[in-house]
Amino acid sequence: MDRVIEKKTWSNKRLMTIAGITGVVLLVGGSIFFTSGKSKLNVDTERITISEIKKGPFQEFIPVNGVVLPLSTIYLDAIEGGRVEEKYVEDGAMLKKGDPILRLSNTDLELSLANQQTAVFNVLTQMQISRDQAQQNTISKLNSMADVDNALKEAERVYNLDKRLYDQKAIGLQEYQSALNLYNYQLRRKRLASQILKQDTVSTSAQVKQSAESYANMKGTLELMKKKVGDLIVRAPIDGQLTSMDAEIGQSKNKGEHLGQLDAQNGFKVQVDVEEHYLSRIFAGLKGDFTFADKTYKLVIKKVFTQVTSGRFKVDMAFVGELPKGIRKGQTLQIRLALSDETTSLLVPKGGFYQQTGGNWIFKLSEDGKTAYKTDIQLGRYNTDNYELLQGLKPGDKVITSSYENYGDIQELVLKK
Repeated sequence: MDRVIEKKTWSNKRLMTIAGITGVVLLVGGSIFFTSGKSKLNVDTERITISEIKKGPFQEFIPVNGVVLPLSTIYLDAIEGGRVEEKYVEDGAMLKKGDPILRLSNTDLELSLANQQTAVFNVLTQMQISRDQAQQNTISKLNSMADVDNALKEAERVYNLDKRLYDQKAIGLQEYQSALNLYNYQLRRKRLASQILKQDTVSTSAQVKQSAESYANMKGTLELMKKKVGDLIVRAPIDGQLTSMDAEIGQSKNKGEHLGQLDAQNGFKVQVDVEEHYLSRIFAGLKGDFTFADKTYKLVIKKVFTQVTSGRFKVDMAFVGELPKGIRKGQTLQIRLALSDETTSLLVPKGGFYQQTGGNWIFKLSEDGKTAYKTDIQLGRYNTDNYELLQGLKPGDKVITSSYENYGDIQELVLKK
C-alpha cells in the first residue's frame, strides 16, 4: 500500500534560494551604500589629531634663515701694487684707525719719488736764483731812478734861476735856452725811467708768480708721490677687527687687489635669504622676530637686494631695541618674517589634512564626538602654525587635522577610543 509523502514547507532548495537572493540583495545594498557617499570607517582616536577652531591673533609670516654680519665692513685693497715685505698684524686682530697692517715695496714708485724730489729741488734753486737776479735788477733800476730824480732837480733849479736872470736881462737868451733844454730833457728821462721801473715791477711780479705756481705744482706732485709711496703701508681706515686677511710675505699684489676686510665694531645686522616667490611682497619696513637665549628680539628690513641668484634674493635687517647679549658674527638665526599686520581671525591648526584636501574640506566632529564627517571650508592665508579660516566652521568646532592619506573616499569616520 502506497504511503502519501508530506511535502515540506521549507525545503533545503528553497532555503538555499532564499539565502542566495538575500546575499545578492545585501551585496547590491552594500554596493549602493558604499557608492552613495555614505561610506564609513572606524578610526582609533589615538592615531589622529583633533583640533579646535579658535578665534585669535593671526599674522602671515614665513620662516627664513639669517646670518649675523657687522653693521659695516670696509674692504682693504692694494692702493698701489708691490711685494709684501712685512706683516704687522695677523687675521682677527683688533685695530684702531691708522694702525699699520702690512708693508709693500715698489722700487719703481720709490725711484719716481726720488726723481720728483730732485726736480722740485732744482726748480726751487732756479727760482731762488731768478729771484736774486730780479732783486738786483730792481735795485739797479732804483739807483738809476735816483740819479734821474737828482739830475731833474738840479736841472729844474738851474732853469728857475736862469729864467729869473733872463727876465732881469742879466743873462742872454742862449744861456737861458740851454737851461730850458736841459730841464725838458731831464723831465723826459724821469718819465722814461718811471715807465721802465713800472714795467720792471710788473714783469718781476709776473715772473715771481709764475715761478711760485710752478713750484707749487711740482710740490703738489711731490706730495702726491709721497702719498703713493706712503700707501705702500696699508693702514686701518677705521676702528675694527681685521678679517679675511689674504697676504703673505713675498707675495706680489697688483694695484686694486683684495687684501682683506675690516669689520666695524659699531653693531650688527642680519642678512636674510628669501625665496624669489616673495620678491613682490618684501619691502623696507617689514618686521620679523627671532628667539635667542630664550628671549624674543625684533628685526626690521632696511634694504632689499632685488638681484635673484639661484632662486633667492637677500635683504638686510636691523635690530630693533637692545642687541642680544653674546651674539657673534656668523651666527645663523631662524627668523619669522611677517608679511602682514596682525589681525583677529578664525584659526585652523596646520596639519597633514591639507595635502589630501587642498584646504577645500575637512572632517568635522559631531556634537557627541563619536563621528566625523566631511565639511566644506575655505582657507585663506597661512603661517607656520595656522591657516586662516574664511568660512565653513565656527569657534568651538572640532576637526581632524592629521593626515587623511588612508581614508580614500570615506565620507564619515566612526571614532573609537
